[in-house]
Amino acid sequence: MNKIIRVSQITVPLQHTRDQVLKKACRRAGIRPGDVLRFSVAKQSVDARKKNDLKYSYAVDLEINRKIQIKKDSHVQEYVPVVYAPEADGTETPASPIAVIGSGPAGLFCAWLLAKYGYKPMVFERGKRVEERQEDVEAFWSGGRLDPESNVQFGEGGAGTFSDGKLNTQVKDRCGRNRFVLETFVDCGAPEDILYVSRPHIGTDVLRVVISNMRKEIIRMGGTFFFSSKVTDFRIENNRLTALEISHKTWQPVSAAVLAIGHSARDTFEILKKRNVPMVPKAFAAGLRVEHPQHMINENQYGKDADMSLLPTAFYKLACQTSGGRNVYSFCMCPGGYVVNASSEEKRLAVNGMSYRARDSKNANSAVIVTVTPEDFADPDDPLSGLEFQRRLEEKAWLSGNGAIPQQRFGDFEKSVRNIQTNPADGTSGFESCAKGKTSRADLSCIFPPEINEAFIEGMHMFGKKLAGFDRADAILSGVESRTSSPVRILREDSFESRICGLYPCGEGAGYAGGITSAAMDGLKTAEALMSRFKPAKTEKQTEDKN
Repeated sequence: MNKIIRVSQITVPLQHTRDQVLKKACRRAGIRPGDVLRFSVAKQSVDARKKNDLKYSYAVDLEINRKIQIKKDSHVQEYVPVVYAPEADGTETPASPIAVIGSGPAGLFCAWLLAKYGYKPMVFERGKRVEERQEDVEAFWSGGRLDPESNVQFGEGGAGTFSDGKLNTQVKDRCGRNRFVLETFVDCGAPEDILYVSRPHIGTDVLRVVISNMRKEIIRMGGTFFFSSKVTDFRIENNRLTALEISHKTWQPVSAAVLAIGHSARDTFEILKKRNVPMVPKAFAAGLRVEHPQHMINENQYGKDADMSLLPTAFYKLACQTSGGRNVYSFCMCPGGYVVNASSEEKRLAVNGMSYRARDSKNANSAVIVTVTPEDFADPDDPLSGLEFQRRLEEKAWLSGNGAIPQQRFGDFEKSVRNIQTNPADGTSGFESCAKGKTSRADLSCIFPPEINEAFIEGMHMFGKKLAGFDRADAILSGVESRTSSPVRILREDSFESRICGLYPCGEGAGYAGGITSAAMDGLKTAEALMSRFKPAKTEKQTEDKN
């Protein structure tokens, strides 16, 4: 009979071997390396508290015979892994299929679990499969026309496909869902280090492969995908969802539908409002994407003489509260990344950040965003008032850049907000923007209300006191970062069901997640709710898959 012990707070030099980590862990546990039957890394992070003595810090799991005694130490504990094993114990027989609307992380993981347990979900995605979607996005960035149904926001994989692929989350996970999500990604082609590095990320280039492999496996387990198939209406009879209209053409009867529509499906929100689906406006945040030279961030975090060949590209996370009571914080920080045109509607422009797996761009970027609440919206009682607030910002950004990404240096932006006359940008900035899509010099001060501009400037200077050079005058700003989270919450009960029976709001677009991992976990929770209600339609093959 074996047991697993977790040994933490193991520090080693930047240049080290796996064997060195194992030996140090064994010394702390009071055992011999020969006693270890299996060794795995549970967590790896950089200890940068002393810039002249950077180290890696590890927590590791050692499997040993239960009879072996271990040293008493607060950093040596017996560890029992949590295995994610939901039950499919529903009693209701579905009269028609279960649909999943949207194939972002929430929809994909909901469909994955349903397919694994034999429910044969039908996945409806308004955009294209990831391979075709990538071609459309790259063509748009190269100056082509925006496809409103195949872009950075819409298509297989959701908005996270063209991002940094960050997988960290602050969601409490006592059931093993987080680990299940990461292990599923690894099984579908993601690098194994996402299971243990402190800030795991896949990178948009690798994430596309992972998403494609997930779709193929869901199909193998019995699921069905329908691309370029937008849900354009909902048939609700006696307060119960009975069917979905697909692309204004056909009606698909359903026993239930998961609303994993993402935060940018504004036309779908409008349909839901018409159908009296309970929704409320939700606070979110908006601002500008800020670029700095990556070497500046590396030096701030690791010191000037750090050997970057032994370290991950440096990251930062900043937050403050302004004198006016607004929260300002960095969001979706992309080390070695790119600013991308993330628009999804004609004559409205939004930006996002994106990194490839290597994170080897010359610039770092993140959004610096300011909280906005329903009190900032034109009609705080209208559930879609936040959506209209976003649209107005994006319309101004589009006009400011004449259809291209509008950019301005921070020093010029501040002068413009203060109404100080200044010469036009003259190209003397110490570095150039890393942007995917056409850019244009512009005045970004006209996009936001004055109180947002003031909060942004105050936040930048406060961040400059925490991270040297953050508020440098030539920091490059791009607008507008408006899709940070959903401006709407589609209300659901403890059962994960809307007051409209059979409708299951899910993920970031419904207002219950923020990021790839938390959205994926919410997809799993929603699938669990369906599994507790409905019986699976198992086949012999699917029973073998589950086992």
